[in-house]
Amino acid sequence: MNKPKAKLLACVGDNCVDYYEPGGHAYFGGNPLNVAVYAAEMGAEASYLGAVGNDRYGRELLSALKARRVDSSHVQILEGATALTHVTLEEGNRVFGDYEEGVMADFALRPEDYPFLARHRLIVSGLWGKIEKQLPEVRALQRPIAFDFAERPESETALIAAPFVDIAFFSDDLSDLSQLRERILQLQRLGPKLVIATRGEHGSLAFDGKNFIPQGIVPCPVVDTMGAGDSFIAGFLLNYLKGASLQACLAAGAAKSAETLSHPGAWS
Repeated sequence: MNKPKAKLLACVGDNCVDYYEPGGHAYFGGNPLNVAVYAAEMGAEASYLGAVGNDRYGRELLSALKARRVDSSHVQILEGATALTHVTLEEGNRVFGDYEEGVMADFALRPEDYPFLARHRLIVSGLWGKIEKQLPEVRALQRPIAFDFAERPESETALIAAPFVDIAFFSDDLSDLSQLRERILQLQRLGPKLVIATRGEHGSLAFDGKNFIPQGIVPCPVVDTMGAGDSFIAGFLLNYLKGASLQACLAAGAAKSAETLSHPGAWS
């Protein structure tokens, strides 16, 4: 019997409803969920593993993933509410309010999830993905791991996760270049071979263990910054898996991010 063809990305962890106030517009989001959707938009085979509630939002999220051709076969449907984040927009910048974690509070990888993960070329998670303590078991699958540390690469969760991560992302649009390089080096010393910092309108900066590589943005109208960093990650990783140069990976991330900035919500 032939082995099933490996998919590219398995994205594991948080999802939520981004509920925009005022107006009550609701979009789906969450770092690993977004990365899976953006990867599928770019033609890749991607899977999402997380937990949704047995409520209307949970049903709608699963339907949306099916429409986007994202494999949701290992999404857990739990009794309770799908996670929800209250969001406001200030001049196009998303501002997070209260977070109602819902059933994501109970999410963890199950034994049957590990063989499924092993059928992918790369595994993606992030700071709120709830699996940082399971990363030793994920690492045993001998697949590279990418992890988004958001704005908190020095957090307790980051310290737990970093030794098991190959490609680390975090965001910092406030530090000067000297401070940013030091933050990158601190994270790289914990274990990741490759560290990429996204810098908002200032572009991005990567470190491969030897050299720092900068990348500018793709100029575009900014409607909503929600999901911009996640789309950067998707663009970067898909080109990384193709064997592209680090500079080309950064450029691809910037281009995908510009697409996301031009519409409301992470995706709809």
